[in-house]
Amino acid sequence: MNVHQFGLVLIIGLALAPPPLAAEDGGGGILPYRDAGVVAQGQELYADHCAVCHGAELEGEENWRSRDADGYLPAPPHDASGHTWHHPDSQLIDITRRGIEAIVGNGYKSRMIGFADVLTDAEIISILAYIKSTWPTSVIDRHNQLNATADD
Repeated sequence: MNVHQFGLVLIIGLALAPPPLAAEDGGGGILPYRDAGVVAQGQELYADHCAVCHGAELEGEENWRSRDADGYLPAPPHDASGHTWHHPDSQLIDITRRGIEAIVGNGYKSRMIGFADVLTDAEIISILAYIKSTWPTSVIDRHNQLNATADD
């Protein structure tokens, strides 16, 4: 292949390449919720590490808005009925890495541990991508708008 042919192949390849994630989701988000492979991995990891508290169907625990006798809030749902989508990607990743108590501080009590010593960043992102992939389009659109605002 000569240099001109290589250049033509490179130009065609760039033209056919998918856009970067930020352009794809329109919100500058970093969760690859449209990547079937990442979402499948995230679904498996969610089942292994998250479903025990947040539910196999992302439904959360009962009465998740009311503190229990020990002062803890039950695990919230990650489906559209919860508030996961109210937080930008970067905050969701941070919460998963460090845990709720570390994020909120001031003696806030939570059973949500940080997973930084359990899961890699790529695994955390795949779990969150799986969660996001289950939301209705209207919720995904709102979450993408939130990400765009958070990036400003």
